[in-house]
Amino acid sequence: MIIAIDGPAASGKGTLAKRVAQHFGLPVLDTGLLYRAVARDLAARGFRLDDPWAGAALARSLDPATLDDPHLRGAKAGDAASVAAKIPQVRSALLQFQRAFANQDPGAVLDGRDIGTVICPNAHVKMFVTASPEVRARRRHAEVAARGEPISYEETLADILVRDTRDAGRGAAPMVRAVDAHLLDTSEMDIEAVFQAAVGLIMRKISQ
Repeated sequence: MIIAIDGPAASGKGTLAKRVAQHFGLPVLDTGLLYRAVARDLAARGFRLDDPWAGAALARSLDPATLDDPHLRGAKAGDAASVAAKIPQVRSALLQFQRAFANQDPGAVLDGRDIGTVICPNAHVKMFVTASPEVRARRRHAEVAARGEPISYEETLADILVRDTRDAGRGAAPMVRAVDAHLLDTSEMDIEAVFQAAVGLIMRKISQ
């Protein structure tokens, strides 16, 4: 069973993906970490974040073990990743990695921005998780503040809006809701309510 969970930054899709994966006993992949890792490696080697050839080479040689790097969770890493993710060569290089992960037995949960449209268009269950920019900014601000990062709510909201525009407007695999994806607007929902809604969707799909 392949479960695709897409959505914009700070929508709660990552937390939901982990909960769903644990509930159904499936491996989970936060695909955004792949792009964050490529951006990290580009910067570490002195390349521009939009360098297509260096980006593709580093994507092909990416060590999955480095995805546990805590620096990949920061706001700056996310912004850098959205630049690297615009590169078609990088997306192509990471495509097979993601599909191989998804197609392992007995399946997997993947969250990102193009899982249901590009990576796993035939996923058994597709969800698009979203929330208003203001709600997402409050969530992200609380998250980074808890890590001690000095960033204001206003800066966080501006970053969210920039990333939304960049992710939705890129030429390669833009962020868009798949036509057969279930919409989950989490603006007025806590994680438990979102989780229960997601499990209900999955169980109904399984029973069909």
